[in-house]
Amino acid sequence: MILDTEINRINELARKSKTTEGLTIEEKEEQKILRQKYLDGIRSSFTNQITTLKVVDPEGNDVTPDKVKQLKEQKQSK
Repeated sequence: MILDTEINRINELARKSKTTEGLTIEEKEEQKILRQKYLDGIRSSFTNQITTLKVVDPEGNDVTPDKVKQLKEQKQSK
């Protein structure tokens, strides 16, 4: 999970990159790492939300897509 301080740093680096000063090589690398951490957190959160879904048709039958069922099984086996 990404912290608010890390999100603030991502935004700070984004703002700085748009200025005439730009980013140093170290800052570009930091930005790349922070962005990847942010995206990993988003993907993980989304996967967790998807695996808790159960789709039911009007007749009460479970029609959850097979891909979601597979993700749920993988998550439970870990």
